[in-house]
Amino acid sequence: MALPDDFLQELKSRSDIADVVSSYVNLRHSGRTLSGLCPFHSEKTPSFHVYPENGSFYCFGCGAGGDVITFIRRIENLDYMEAVRHLAQRAGISVPESDADQGLARVRGRILEINRETARFYHTQLMSAQGTPGREYLLGRGLTPQTIRHFGLGYAPDSRFSLVNFLSGKGYTPEELLQANVAVRASTGRVMDRFFARVMYPIIDLRGNVIAFGGRTLGDNKPKYLNTSDTLVFHKSTGLFAMNFAKNNAKDGLILAEGYMDVIALHQAGFTNAIATLGTALTTEQARLLARYTGEVFLCYDSDEAGQKASSRAIPLLREAGLTVRVLSLSAGKDPDEFMRSYGEQGPARFRQLMESSGNDVEYRLQKLRAGHNLQTADGKVAYLTGAAELLATLDSRMEQEIYAGRLAEEIGIERSSILMQVDKNRKKRRKDQQRREFRAFQQQTAGIRDTVNPEKSRHLRAANAEEALIVYLMQHPDAAKALEAALPPENFVTAFNRRLYTVILGKIKDGKACGLTDLAGEFSVEEISSVAKMLADYHQVNVTAQDAKEYRNVILQENAKLEPQDAAAAAPQDIRDYLQRLREQKK
Repeated sequence: MALPDDFLQELKSRSDIADVVSSYVNLRHSGRTLSGLCPFHSEKTPSFHVYPENGSFYCFGCGAGGDVITFIRRIENLDYMEAVRHLAQRAGISVPESDADQGLARVRGRILEINRETARFYHTQLMSAQGTPGREYLLGRGLTPQTIRHFGLGYAPDSRFSLVNFLSGKGYTPEELLQANVAVRASTGRVMDRFFARVMYPIIDLRGNVIAFGGRTLGDNKPKYLNTSDTLVFHKSTGLFAMNFAKNNAKDGLILAEGYMDVIALHQAGFTNAIATLGTALTTEQARLLARYTGEVFLCYDSDEAGQKASSRAIPLLREAGLTVRVLSLSAGKDPDEFMRSYGEQGPARFRQLMESSGNDVEYRLQKLRAGHNLQTADGKVAYLTGAAELLATLDSRMEQEIYAGRLAEEIGIERSSILMQVDKNRKKRRKDQQRREFRAFQQQTAGIRDTVNPEKSRHLRAANAEEALIVYLMQHPDAAKALEAALPPENFVTAFNRRLYTVILGKIKDGKACGLTDLAGEFSVEEISSVAKMLADYHQVNVTAQDAKEYRNVILQENAKLEPQDAAAAAPQDIRDYLQRLREQKK
């Protein structure tokens, strides 16, 4: 949707990018910009920059960039209009809606209504005679009626049409039920209930909307757990069960469990900071969501082999998100739910003791490593120490490395200095590997290799670089648009993406509209806006003059006249960077 220019300008003026980003990222002033650790990839050295003067951000590490709308799209996993609404609500202004956007918003609204009605239906069924099997199951698992109500638990009757008939009676169409994924279409073409003969767990987002369901079978139906598939309002890779409750109790850490019943049992026992993933392994997006609410996570997965493997996979993701990780070891039961039931009234106190005595993730991983080797043999000791040295090399703190190296030395009976020497070798190797990857990525980025937004760049590098410089000049000097278009019509651009971008910017200027990133965000994808943000970041603090623009225009015309494939490796992209550096030095 092409939003009115006056609305975009008001949204932009009320949504200062530094203020918005700083609510997610710890920013520090660095001259005229702000910098911090990128929220979109794991890094230890800040490569994420915010440019308040043009309302943009760009990460030189992963290439994420854009305006304030693009930032919200990425960080909240929203589409363009959802991000606009998010910012508008934050700014206290209303959003003008087109018919198409109103239609999409209406579909989302209907799905949320269906989910709300479905949750009420399942809960009513649970409390009825028909819900006896579900009620007996939940009460048998030790849940109180208050807990059942608090979580809105329900029961899907052993019928394939009870929910469909109920919702149809409220005016919802079969197509809407399919869109909400509360129903499926049978091979006969008939629409019927997705869930039946299952205890139902509503999944609620941070705004209090029912967005999906998880269902546990009480019979022999497979799978044991069935979840809503992704819909317009639900993405399982980003959601967390009970986060709507736990977010308000996350100050002292969050407990990450494996299943719905584990979380519910913990909440009932007073641990209202417990959450769980939605039937999938922990994702990077979920780890980043946790990091927005707390600095510490207590990993409380099942004590069986599958749970331990899940813990091993989750730890690196949590650490990369900047979280301190502690691992709970449950001995009286394989999961928190069984732990609480096995200890009865003493369960909460014992669980609290477990949390207070829990080891961190390094101790946990060393223990797992130790268990995998026979320390009675020389080969076993060497293998154990080799793995331990590799693990310690991943730690940022030298103090941590020395403490654990000392423990290992005492345990195995060797000098601590020998272990630290191997740790340092591993660190140097990791650093070299990282530098090699970063340099390779820089080479590819500079030469346009693997540029999915402008794939022609690698073949027409000289032209593409000149086009980008000219686009930045146009965005910085919109008053030059008329003369520039006369001297260089869009059809003279060599690469298709830059041609389209140039055309859109010229069109906006002709219409008397602004042409900043926010003004372009609605007409380009997140990846395309990131590419434009990179152009602005590359030319930050460089005043491209009219004479520079003329030279870039001549380069484009020359390259357009050739229209022959260029060898990216021979194009010497450093030339244009050297020129930029000279301009920067002149500015000082």
